[in-house]
Amino acid sequence: MNLMSFAPALPEIFVLVMVSLILVIDAAVDDSRRYLAFALSLATLAGAAFLTARGMSSMPVLALNGLFIDDPLSDVLKLFLYLATAVVLVYSRDYLRHRGLYKGEFFVLALFALLGMMVMVSASHFLTLYLGLELLSLSLYAMVALQRDSSVATEAAMKYFVLGALASGMLLYGMSMVYGVTGSLALADIAQNLADGTDLRIPLVFGIVFIVAGLAFKLGAVPFHMWVPDVYHGAPTAMTLFIGSAPKIAAFAFVVRILGEGLESQVAEWRDMLAILAVLSMAVGNIAAIAQSNLKRMFAYSTISHMGFMLLGILAGTQNGYGSAMFYVLVYALMSMGGFGMILLLSRAGFESDRLVDFKGLNRRSPWLAFVMLLLMFSMAGIPPTVGFHAKLSVLQAVVEIGHVWLAVVAVIFSLVGAFYYLRIVKLMYFDEPHDSTTVTARLDVRTLMSANGLAVLALGVMPQPLMAVCLYAVGASF
Repeated sequence: MNLMSFAPALPEIFVLVMVSLILVIDAAVDDSRRYLAFALSLATLAGAAFLTARGMSSMPVLALNGLFIDDPLSDVLKLFLYLATAVVLVYSRDYLRHRGLYKGEFFVLALFALLGMMVMVSASHFLTLYLGLELLSLSLYAMVALQRDSSVATEAAMKYFVLGALASGMLLYGMSMVYGVTGSLALADIAQNLADGTDLRIPLVFGIVFIVAGLAFKLGAVPFHMWVPDVYHGAPTAMTLFIGSAPKIAAFAFVVRILGEGLESQVAEWRDMLAILAVLSMAVGNIAAIAQSNLKRMFAYSTISHMGFMLLGILAGTQNGYGSAMFYVLVYALMSMGGFGMILLLSRAGFESDRLVDFKGLNRRSPWLAFVMLLLMFSMAGIPPTVGFHAKLSVLQAVVEIGHVWLAVVAVIFSLVGAFYYLRIVKLMYFDEPHDSTTVTARLDVRTLMSANGLAVLALGVMPQPLMAVCLYAVGASF
């Protein structure tokens, strides 16, 4: 190796150096200067975005002896990861301060989780994929348990940790079986060896089953979804906001790298498994969400259903399918940030604002915020002219193209079921008497960012072509 071989990984190196710097600085300052960690975290994101944009290439570039890849897919996803993380930090600031969590630990863990996600999206080797996944997972476990005096948060972290360890074990076992069949851990070599054919069909199929099971847990797909509602509900809302947005983008990259790149020739083996996971996720997610009175649990089941929709694009096994799934997960991250961000904005010291009744009469308290929430709920339900409609339409077109019309019909039916609980929130905001007459107050930057979040959902719904073109280009140039 020489210094030039590290150039594609320069954004990751920069983030790691800055996290170490923030750790040292935070340990040396008192509580009145915690804003330094916040400011340095945003500066880290800006610097990483600059380095990523400057190093963008139209062709895949392998680095670190084939362990790491820099391609258009990783570059685009990293830029969205920086944006999502920055939005989470801005939305969470007041919430954390009111609950005594405005500490350097939160920012350090968020940046370490970001580093894990960056490694995941640029991995070209099973070991690199697993390294990024574990760095992300361990950071999230600690974030969930950061509110140490909360028994609910501690319980959620324990469940997340135990089930996460089980999923990691299944994933490793599947990877080891694929390694036994192909003799390699590099995704490109695995793809080539499987394309040439193998006599070890049974071990390969078992390996794919274990890998898909591990991936399904990380996505929160049914029947590996049991951790999602408890973690979303038990974790402080700022941590739930982070878990429900940026890691989903990294999880998409993780799935596409393994299935779409390494196991592409075995699409017939994993397509049916993903179809079952997608149908079960859409069914359980949408039906269970109807019975929820807590907004965070409702969004948790909503996440399960949305991951089912994303799997529809991936199981197509085509570039259009992967591009549609990428478009869907980016749109979902945008909607999720807005939904959980609204809970944070309406919360105050000693009050979480995470129940459905807390949104009653919001139009009378703040007409503009009620309108922004309306746009977000319409988009999650897939109602035009919001971008959620185009996201669902794109993945449905991908499965129809491969002849799975029945999957598209099932998805449309469960999408109609899901529209009920999203529109229920709109009904509460506009037609019910306020449950709380307290004036909504928030920082100007938070209100501005929330407004931009809601309007982006509308603008991308009117003009979805630029973002879809970016997704198709990133996928097409990388595979």
